Amino acid sequence: MVLAHEAAANFDIFNTTGLNLGLLIIRVVVGLTLATHGLNKIFGGGKIAGTAGWFGSMGMKMPKANAWIAALTEIGSGVLLAIGFLTPLAAAGMVAIMVVALITTHRKNGWFIFNPGGGIEYVVVLAAVGIGLGCTGAGEWSVDKAAEIGWAGTTGLIIVLAAGIGGGLLQLATFWRPKSVASA
Repeated sequence: MVLAHEAAANFDIFNTTGLNLGLLIIRVVVGLTLATHGLNKIFGGGKIAGTAGWFGSMGMKMPKANAWIAALTEIGSGVLLAIGFLTPLAAAGMVAIMVVALITTHRKNGWFIFNPGGGIEYVVVLAAVGIGLGCTGAGEWSVDKAAEIGWAGTTGLIIVLAAGIGGGLLQLATFWRPKSVASA
């Protein structure tokens, strides 16, 4: 005869295996998606010169340097997220990229990504995933766990918010000079 508490334990939605599997799937899919975006900035379409031209057209000063910074941040953060290493810092890199993309490109286009010019939907979701991973950490199936790096919880959240949102806003304050409507 199975006792009620034993049956409930079999349906525990917060079991460790499920949590670790879920975090692994999120980290790998989001991390590799981010990394491929960075690789595309370097090797796809217009390559880094095309990315720099696009950045320059939206008012980024030093567009080639910023194109390289964006591409390498996406690649590095994406790979680190996928393997679960220095997870709050990797997530902060993703959040910073999304803050810059939201403000420079997507905010004027509404919510949905399918709106002309692409709305904020995609960048908000990725930023939220980054902030969430900063809070949860990478889980037990990660390099962070093997290296005994325990920056989850409040520490991870502070790292992501300060380095991610703060870093993105600092980059904008330093390099973004959009054309005013009057001069356009």
